[in-house]
Amino acid sequence: MSGVGFLSTPILLSDTMEFYDVRELDGYNVSIVYDNGEVDEISEHFFKGGAVRALVGGSFGFTSVDDLEKIGTAIKDAIAIARKMDGLNPRPPIELAPMPKLRKDVYKAKKDPASVPLEEKQRLVKDIEEALRGDLIKSTRVTYSEAYTHNIFKSSEGDEVEFEIYRTGFSCVAVAKDGGAMQMGRSSYFNVGGYEVFDQCDPLKLAEEARKEAITLLRAGSPPAGRFDVILDPELAGVFIHEAVGHAAEADTVLEGDSCIEGMIGSTIGSELVTVRDDPTLLRYGHYPYDSEGVPSQPTTIIEHGVLKSYLNSRETALKFSGHPGNARSSGLMRPVVRMSNTFIENEDMSVEEVFEGVDGVYLKGSRGGQVNTGEGIFQFNAVMGYIVENGQIGKPIRDVSISDSTLRTLKSIVRVANDLEFHSGRCGKAGQSVPVADGSPHILVKDAVVGGSA
Repeated sequence: MSGVGFLSTPILLSDTMEFYDVRELDGYNVSIVYDNGEVDEISEHFFKGGAVRALVGGSFGFTSVDDLEKIGTAIKDAIAIARKMDGLNPRPPIELAPMPKLRKDVYKAKKDPASVPLEEKQRLVKDIEEALRGDLIKSTRVTYSEAYTHNIFKSSEGDEVEFEIYRTGFSCVAVAKDGGAMQMGRSSYFNVGGYEVFDQCDPLKLAEEARKEAITLLRAGSPPAGRFDVILDPELAGVFIHEAVGHAAEADTVLEGDSCIEGMIGSTIGSELVTVRDDPTLLRYGHYPYDSEGVPSQPTTIIEHGVLKSYLNSRETALKFSGHPGNARSSGLMRPVVRMSNTFIENEDMSVEEVFEGVDGVYLKGSRGGQVNTGEGIFQFNAVMGYIVENGQIGKPIRDVSISDSTLRTLKSIVRVANDLEFHSGRCGKAGQSVPVADGSPHILVKDAVVGGSA
């Protein structure tokens, strides 16, 4: 194992509760962008640096450097900051949950993207762009992305972890225009792993779906308004569970008094059909073998058959809530905070056809943003598109449509859950940071939900 520049002479910690850990990151990002069939960008960005966190009593100190030869100085600085903060504003000592003594098998990329010629990557991007073209399509954009990070973690408790991780994928956009009307279709596929992620999907089919989506939206009508039985597709249901439930289950949010499920562990908060898990061990876009505190990843059951079982925790919050750590994540060299990974509603036994059977209402597909208040427990999510459903049959398309309601009311109103779990990848923002995540769900039926227009 390569070192992280720890001092050859150990730093002496005082008798008070003192601790520090160090993360070293070394990696690169590659981006290839084609706009309307022409190269818009080919870039490669390299990064290297270290982040140090120190705990003294009830205060943390944090610093980062881009020169790994200065790690020793950074450790001293972080400890000094923590000592000063603890002296100026003494707080009850922070206890960290014990580090689980597990060693994780680390996924190795099957096809190192760096070994794939640039010409082959450009050819793939051009093929995707060509699949976006067609009648009424006026603009196209395709972005290829690959990222590699080599991670090293060490702490004053003697823990040491080293692993590498790749994330690769693409996104594409088609803009359709008919007269004065203009609509956009999107598609993407990202996953943990190397160039083999393109063997896990059909990029050209996904591009064709984006093209068809844009054209369908041109011809779609206005949504109804009121309360309806609503079927959510896996993407929109996954966004609901991530944004409205997952963020409310992050333990730091609970401690800040900004969660609608504060103090409800052990209580029934949803339908018995609803089981929600967060699992960083799954090889999805939010995967990691160890979190940013060096904790080996493990799944967390947030809700089991409607009962709230656990929050998501860091080492600091785990002891407060009798949970296990493993969900502290950081973007690059920033401070670790409690974050989700791969968060999903688990499958039930129904087929998709059975979920639709006899329904009169609305079918909503895809996510186009929205807003959530985790403290009040209310949300609004904008769907990419929707359809009127009559007696279980999908009818005319609608656009500019949203679903809104109370988080807890919605969880208890889920009356059908299918067996077609799908994951969709994205990036989650919190505390000024962005990390890769995956949201997942089968098709679900929500009774009597609020449907309306969206901007």
